[in-house]
Amino acid sequence: MIYGERIRLRAVEKADLPAFVEWLNDPEVLHGLLIHNPLSQAEEENWYQRMLERPADEHVLAIDIRLPTDINENHTWKLIGSLAFDHIDWRVAAAEFGIVIGDKSYWNQGYGTEAVRLLVRFGFHTLNLNRIFLRVYETNPRAIRAYEKAGFTSEGRERQAEFRNGKYIDVLRMSILRAEFTPSPERA
Repeated sequence: MIYGERIRLRAVEKADLPAFVEWLNDPEVLHGLLIHNPLSQAEEENWYQRMLERPADEHVLAIDIRLPTDINENHTWKLIGSLAFDHIDWRVAAAEFGIVIGDKSYWNQGYGTEAVRLLVRFGFHTLNLNRIFLRVYETNPRAIRAYEKAGFTSEGRERQAEFRNGKYIDVLRMSILRAEFTPSPERA
């Protein structure tokens, strides 16, 4: 597992899939994702099997938050989202990044930014990546802010590259290079 100040990143388990299906069928969550259609449990189980066949460095990781400790100082964890590297190109040491905070009750609390920083740190310090990039819809200012806080900068704009809610929107490209990365206090 990869631990941060308030979160941990861990392997996705089959038991996590019902939460993913719930999130990925919520129009508010889907607003910022590349997924368009409703998703069934069977489709998510098929996705899970295909994900396990991919290289380990491209497996999706669950984002858990640490809940308040009990009287015995035991931590409990709650699943709130997932993230991953995709399309890793080892020749140029680059990977695409994606994240979803599916549990909306944890939006706007800094968990997304912390998760982004934690996986970026892992990408640079453990996987030896040099460049991490992403695509984000212009209509998703919360995600754009989280990426900027984590050190990503704009690379450009794909004009009217996506069709959402009856209109074409721009897709922004952002990236961070290892030389630009400033480690934060999270543990890796």
